[in-house]
Amino acid sequence: MLSQCNLAARSVARTAGFRQVFRRAYSKSVVLKPGDQLQGYKVTETRTVPELQLTAIQLQHEKTGAQHLHVERDDTNNVFAVGFSTPVSDSTGVPHILEHTTLCGSQKYPVRDPFFKMLNRSLATFMNAFTASDYTIYPFASANAVDYANLRDVYMDAAFFPHLRKLDFKQEGWRLEHEDPKDKSSPIVFKGVVYNEMKGQMSDSSYLFYQRAQQHMFPGTTYENVSGGDPKNITDLTHEGLLNFQKTFYHPSNARFYTYGNLPLEEHLAAIDAQIRGFDHIDVPQVNKLAVPWNSPREFKLPCAADPFGNSDKQAKLSLSYLANNSTDVFETFAMRLLSYLMLDGHASPMYKALIESGLGAEFSANTGYDSSTMQSCFSVGLQGIKSDDIDKIKSTIQDVFEKAHQEGFDSNRVEAALHQMELSRKHKTANFGLNIMHGVSSGWFNGTNPADLLEINTYIDRLRKELAEGNFFESRIEKYLLNNKHKLTFVMEPSAQYSTELLEEEQSRLADKVKTLSEEDKQEIEERGLELLKNQDKTEDLSCLPTLNLSDIPVKGKRTPLEHTSVGETPVQWRTAATNGITYFRAISTSSGIPPELRIYLPLFCDVQLQALTSLGTKSKDMAVIDEEIRLFTGGLRASTLISTSHSDLEHIEEGIALTGNCLDRNLDKMYDILSTLVHETNFDDVNKLRTLIAMNAASMVNIVAEHGHMYARQYASSTLTPAMSHAEVYGGMTQVDFMNKLANTEDLSDVVSKLKMISELVLKQPTMRVAITCDEEVVAKNEQILTKFLSSLSKDSISLPSEPAVFVPQYGKTLFPLPYSVNFTSKVLRGVPYTHADGAKLQVVSSLMTSHFLHREIREKNGAYGGGAQYAGLNGLFSFYSYRDPKSLETIDTYSKAIDWIAKRKFSEQEMTEAKLSIFQGVDAPISVSKEGLLQFTDGISDDLRQRRREQLLNVTEDDVKYAAHKYLAEADVKQHYSLALLGEKNDKITSAQGWDVRSWGEATPSSTGSEPEVAK
Repeated sequence: MLSQCNLAARSVARTAGFRQVFRRAYSKSVVLKPGDQLQGYKVTETRTVPELQLTAIQLQHEKTGAQHLHVERDDTNNVFAVGFSTPVSDSTGVPHILEHTTLCGSQKYPVRDPFFKMLNRSLATFMNAFTASDYTIYPFASANAVDYANLRDVYMDAAFFPHLRKLDFKQEGWRLEHEDPKDKSSPIVFKGVVYNEMKGQMSDSSYLFYQRAQQHMFPGTTYENVSGGDPKNITDLTHEGLLNFQKTFYHPSNARFYTYGNLPLEEHLAAIDAQIRGFDHIDVPQVNKLAVPWNSPREFKLPCAADPFGNSDKQAKLSLSYLANNSTDVFETFAMRLLSYLMLDGHASPMYKALIESGLGAEFSANTGYDSSTMQSCFSVGLQGIKSDDIDKIKSTIQDVFEKAHQEGFDSNRVEAALHQMELSRKHKTANFGLNIMHGVSSGWFNGTNPADLLEINTYIDRLRKELAEGNFFESRIEKYLLNNKHKLTFVMEPSAQYSTELLEEEQSRLADKVKTLSEEDKQEIEERGLELLKNQDKTEDLSCLPTLNLSDIPVKGKRTPLEHTSVGETPVQWRTAATNGITYFRAISTSSGIPPELRIYLPLFCDVQLQALTSLGTKSKDMAVIDEEIRLFTGGLRASTLISTSHSDLEHIEEGIALTGNCLDRNLDKMYDILSTLVHETNFDDVNKLRTLIAMNAASMVNIVAEHGHMYARQYASSTLTPAMSHAEVYGGMTQVDFMNKLANTEDLSDVVSKLKMISELVLKQPTMRVAITCDEEVVAKNEQILTKFLSSLSKDSISLPSEPAVFVPQYGKTLFPLPYSVNFTSKVLRGVPYTHADGAKLQVVSSLMTSHFLHREIREKNGAYGGGAQYAGLNGLFSFYSYRDPKSLETIDTYSKAIDWIAKRKFSEQEMTEAKLSIFQGVDAPISVSKEGLLQFTDGISDDLRQRRREQLLNVTEDDVKYAAHKYLAEADVKQHYSLALLGEKNDKITSAQGWDVRSWGEATPSSTGSEPEVAK
């Protein structure tokens, strides 16, 4: 097997090298026509889409019937994807678990997890897999031709020739196992990566609401089941059931291939045909995706967990959902998306005014909007953060808005604003354009829509304008789908104090039922399987069968971005001239170091008030809805945000401030700067009702984000006691800000808040503290400079007086638990490193890569069953962090972090492992970026191309001795001295008490115990 593996790896690399030669000879002048034969395929359609600068070619594999969409475009970030229609008939999560186990070894690559191993042998700009409600897809992207060929071979072998071993099913899906596999006297428990992932997913109240609403909306269809898996059903899936599902649906006759970029189509087709030509055509079973329309509306009410942050009187969620058109009708889908925009998007929308601005709810529900991800689309309007007593009022308000829109229609300016946003999105050059195209067409394609139809936006805009002129366009759809639709679902979720307890009791009861039916032979098998899995996880594998890039594939010289630095008056301006497709990108930073410490926690709210929430308060002369409409008509959006940056040479020196960003078509430059000027000078801070609405929306949004990204909040909180920059960052956007915003949402008298916002407005956005970066076409530099001069001259010339002696930041170390109603946990452990320019920073970055790939992934994910975990070194802020995501074993994981430090001191690393660590790092270093972000690192952090090149060379030159040295100096010594910070978000554990040195927080105490300059404002 070893010789065959080596041969396979060499063969892929050799073939890819040959293809580079072939590519140079390839001519794209050949026009393919329907009926043309090519590499075992028949061309079914060729279509050029000028507005997206691409040609879409559709083909069908003649032997198996596999469909292929090739998007030919002048883009080096090439994309490949293979997907399968995977409808389900239960909620065991079989397609989700199959997605995981498919990537756990295949015929040609018989290693335990080739997917994760290839993450370190590649320069891929993207690698992942997704399970949607009725399909599964495996995409990757790479700008390296050899790498692309390597990954394509691994992905296709996994998709069509997976091992699907029972041991992998138990590890990735679910299993019964002793809590300690080495101790058969320890209790038998449920384990499994997907099982814990979905326990965490179902703990996210927004996801739960969306999922349950969809299930009730489409009874009798595949969508009434949870394709990702419901924990209470996952434990019903058997390995045999997994194999049967794979055999039924993972076949070329049920496959769709997607390729994108500038690589030749013939190359793709030849490689795919070589993999699937051995299959014969089969008929794939069809499942029902169309709900039988109801004769009358239906209502359902379910319990959910209480929000630990929010107002206890406003925790219900409600939505009204309406069955709409078949999503294969592309124009009708386009029209309904536009109707959703007109009804719901922004402050000028009628639903926002009636539901949010009125104070009935804090934010729209997770399912609000038009959803065409299912074969039959649906339109939903809902609210979260509502009183149960207001449910009937909200239902009637929604009905009233529909009736008014039906009678009065929509203002033509609002329609034009929507079309303007479409124009901008088509012109905006993104780094992941090919992946965005894939995501945009996948759902429709798997439900029978011609994917090329989904790309021709201009065709539908032209038809829309024609039908709008004829009248009754949106009114007829409101009448059909929203007013006279009997297939209408009213769905409510209300918090139950017993919800989390009942969830735990259900799991314990289900576990007890499983355990009590076990025979002695079953118990013996569980013990043996547990030890076998442990042995398999610890086994050192020969990975030589996997293809890989070499260190020589990483360019020694990094890409440089030509920049010009001038000034407009006294304001420094950075210019990046590039082909931007007629768009100007504006960015300004106004430093705010003179802001009094007690005002800092209000800065995020100030930014929202100014710009972030699309002019949430309006101005003295214009209502926020009017300005909102102007922004949409003339810009691609205007934003304000807090900014915190650590000096590249000193962790104690920071820059903080406010960043303003915006973009517009070049023809609208004067409009964009006029709107910016108006917002800076005329925001109406005295509109307390609008302010209250904004605060409620922010609070509700933050709570949802914590449930989804708890590991980031844990890491940020743990970091906040170690450096001044992260102390401020925690106040601006961590658990401190979450708690603070929720307290404001429950504050009746906001006069003090208004006063503080006005104080901030007097201190920030001054000309002396501002610098600007502009990215635009060469032809509009002069115009930008002229209009920018006018904008800057309108700003105050006053400067902020800085404190004579800034407060000295002293790092502190501790352990903090935030109890939350989650079934799984998020953890982080953080230690101080060095500034960006310090040579040891590159060494620590390689340490983090080696730890993650060779130790933490195995210990945290494979053994402990967490959905994810690893180590990360942040070069810009100089912190080394460990983290785990949706983790059922938080304390064991925390012990693992220290074990990782011991492990790296003893481990001998091969040259190949050192190379792989560097490859994984350079995936991020050399990832393509959008034109709008070119030069951004220089502008925000002062990291020049020269500094980046020096860092690049340092990374390339890191040795094993460097790794050992850095791990000992910055990690091992600090760990022994307990010079680190720990944070844990999740369920309360009886083992976590103050006696063990843990600070167990109750809400209202989410401020880090830092001796830096931050006030304990949240206490």
